[in-house]
Amino acid sequence: MQEVVLFSAEWWQEPLGSWMAWTRATIAFFLFIVTAIATMGVWEYFSPGGGPRHGILGLDTTRGDRLFISLLGSAFIFLAWLGLMGTPLWAPLGIAILYMIAVFRWA
Repeated sequence: MQEVVLFSAEWWQEPLGSWMAWTRATIAFFLFIVTAIATMGVWEYFSPGGGPRHGILGLDTTRGDRLFISLLGSAFIFLAWLGLMGTPLWAPLGIAILYMIAVFRWA
């Protein structure tokens, strides 16, 4: 068996068990979601109200709404990329980050 190089594509995609498809990449994804929600919770605790504003979408959104829209849109970006282009997923990651910045800035 060949030694897997730390942080290589094989290292990220290496199965971590026999139950479900847990890899380091899926764990990193779920940790990001938990961290984003926890950060928004702390932000809301210290600055209540969510800063509602009327954006380009034509509706009033708070920080939590914009986070949800960003995560949902990012999921669709990744799914569309996988369906049309396949892997690797570095390009849709960049697109999703730009999308998230745009949503928080203008939505």
